[in-house]
Amino acid sequence: MNNCGISRWDNPREINRKLSHLTSLPIYEVTDEYYEDTILKYYDEKCAGSRKIYEEAKQYIPGGVQHNLAFNKPFPVCFDRAEGAYLYDRDGNRYIDFLQAGGPTILGSNYPAIRDAAIELLNTCGPVTGLLHEAELMIARKIHQCMPNVEMFRMLGSGTESVMAALRISRIATGHKRIIKIGGGYHGWSDQMVYGLKIPGSRNLMESHGIPRKIFAYVDEVRPNDLNMLENFLRINRLRGGTAAVIVEPVGPESGTRPVARDYNQGVRRLCDMYGALLVFDEVVTGFRVALGGAQEYFDVVPDLTCFGKIVAGGFPGAGGVGGKKEYAGLMAAGVGTMKHKAYVGGTLAANPLSALAGYTAICEIEKTNACEKAGRAGDRLTDGLRKLIERYSLPFVAYNQGSIVHLECTGAMSYDYSSYFIGKSAVGLLMNKDIMIARKESMERMGAAYMANGIVTLAGSRLYTSLADTDEVIDDALDRFEEVFRHVARTNKGVRR
Repeated sequence: MNNCGISRWDNPREINRKLSHLTSLPIYEVTDEYYEDTILKYYDEKCAGSRKIYEEAKQYIPGGVQHNLAFNKPFPVCFDRAEGAYLYDRDGNRYIDFLQAGGPTILGSNYPAIRDAAIELLNTCGPVTGLLHEAELMIARKIHQCMPNVEMFRMLGSGTESVMAALRISRIATGHKRIIKIGGGYHGWSDQMVYGLKIPGSRNLMESHGIPRKIFAYVDEVRPNDLNMLENFLRINRLRGGTAAVIVEPVGPESGTRPVARDYNQGVRRLCDMYGALLVFDEVVTGFRVALGGAQEYFDVVPDLTCFGKIVAGGFPGAGGVGGKKEYAGLMAAGVGTMKHKAYVGGTLAANPLSALAGYTAICEIEKTNACEKAGRAGDRLTDGLRKLIERYSLPFVAYNQGSIVHLECTGAMSYDYSSYFIGKSAVGLLMNKDIMIARKESMERMGAAYMANGIVTLAGSRLYTSLADTDEVIDDALDRFEEVFRHVARTNKGVRR
């Protein structure tokens, strides 16, 4: 397999068994003494510049920060410089960067070849014209070379927009109404997809504030890794307008936080064919990360449509797009209104020359440097090291990875599952355990603050993205820093039903 970043596939049943054990125990976290005397002291003494910016930002920005990946406990650190495997904050502190902008920079931050191409373009064309630029062709052609299933590609502004377009296309192509998503999956923040986020079975009970319930009238949610439940919904939907699409994150919901069986996607493909639904792969995270040909190459599954984001713009904004078979991707309108029966998509800054060229350059560099495989090996090394530390300190934590996507579950805050055919049953489960889930989420953030104070940037303390820049020396240094945190972890009396 060409430039593949996944060398192994752990059994999801074993991972879920460990996660279930984790959530059956009281919370393990850094002690109050260590948190107050060391972690908070670090922020107070070493991050004064960040605090100053944050205090003023609260006057002008809701919550004091613009990005939902910014880590806010005890306050967000302000970063000035990104380079390779490292981030540098306003006060000059250096951190190992396992956030990598939330996944877009598998080559490492501020990669020279991409930066140079962008600067050259800015000096001649500028970032946007609103008209055709050759870079649009270059990236579409390159994506097709890497992913032959993507016969046509339309670049958009974000992963959220890509999913919106894919669902619209699916309804036109099939004449069906309903969309099935996998519980806990994240497919952007458009109205109809803010459903069953983070926790399977949560439907519109957690994150859908401000969205009328009728918006979800044609959206269904099924249990992760459960082909029987999926088929039951496909069968039922024959009587309710039919299923237009089943949309999946191929490594599992929430970037593999809920891993699936190795043959799960093949089962979904089979069911879609049986019931006349399109299969949509959300490869916003996995595209050009788990393999040059995406998760569809790794799993040997041909989706009808593929959603892109993150790496597709090489770490630059305007990262999104949808592509697939010509008969489906060709249903998108282009240019001034066509008045034809096609899916309307748009965006003033979509497919701007800067993002298109950055994405093209990034994919070429990923291919040239074998970045997926090297970043995946770094993910393996990091995961194996974390597992050894977990065993050394007799902790119930769970570490696993899908190549360069590494999961470190210290509290199991995201591992609950209330999937059910009946909304009432899901609601009861959520309400009964809401306080426990909140406690575990707060503990997850506390652990993330401890990692940050030890020079490690993570995604909310539970996910880490490795990159080409993560050499063995970088990973070993990171493991030493994780060990310093684990040395101060103790069992508490929080997080269980009394």
